[in-house]
Amino acid sequence: MKAAHRRIKMLTAYDYPTAAILDECDIDAILVGDSLGMVMLGYTSTLPVTIEDMIHHTRAVVRGAPHTLVVADMPFASVTVSHERAIENAARLIKEAGADAVKVEGGGPVCERVKGMVEAGIPVMGHLGLTPQSVGVLGGYKVQGKDERSAMEVIEAAKALEQAGVFAIVLECIPARLAEVVTSTVQVPTIGIGAGPHCDGQVLVLHDLIGLTAGHVPKFVKRYADLRKDLAMAVSQYAKEVDEGVFPDEVHSFGVSGEMTGRLY
Repeated sequence: MKAAHRRIKMLTAYDYPTAAILDECDIDAILVGDSLGMVMLGYTSTLPVTIEDMIHHTRAVVRGAPHTLVVADMPFASVTVSHERAIENAARLIKEAGADAVKVEGGGPVCERVKGMVEAGIPVMGHLGLTPQSVGVLGGYKVQGKDERSAMEVIEAAKALEQAGVFAIVLECIPARLAEVVTSTVQVPTIGIGAGPHCDGQVLVLHDLIGLTAGHVPKFVKRYADLRKDLAMAVSQYAKEVDEGVFPDEVHSFGVSGEMTGRLY
């Protein structure tokens, strides 16, 4: 797709019904992100998410999206724990959860882990820029690569990940110009999230896109719907009709024949 200049369209999903909808749409890949910790489980960050959480949610997504590439996140500490355990954890996401590939955050020392996974037959997607699992080290959710030194680090890390064998790289929250340079430097596709229009593809958290999340909305998110409002209205209307005895009505109730009614009463 990169060679043909066809944009890659990727979204997150964390459950069966959502994955089934994406599988019916013009989406090229689904990311089962560790963002599920915040979106689905109510954590304040991605850090508490376990490999068991990822396996559980990935299984559901795989069942719902049999025709779409499914990429599962390697959660916090599942890669850095040790070389052997990193490969074992990645293999579990492929073998037990059914993912087509895994995503690994960071560059540098992580590249050796990536190389080991690829050599073990596990397709790996990289992730550079703002890496949420390292948010404490990075000093918060901030745009990365804004100065020359940090920009060069992103470029070099992208090269190293490509050399290690990744098939694609997510670029998160970096300047658009830097993303453009990285995209033209590496042969593998880049998929941006808050990285401007010059990447080979784009990814967003689905719940942000459809307006199900509350609170702060990142600058790079475009709302295509406001389902949180629609859902609240529907639930409020249901509650009102139950209170008033309007629901269920005859249309939404089961009846019996007159003969049966006579026998019952």
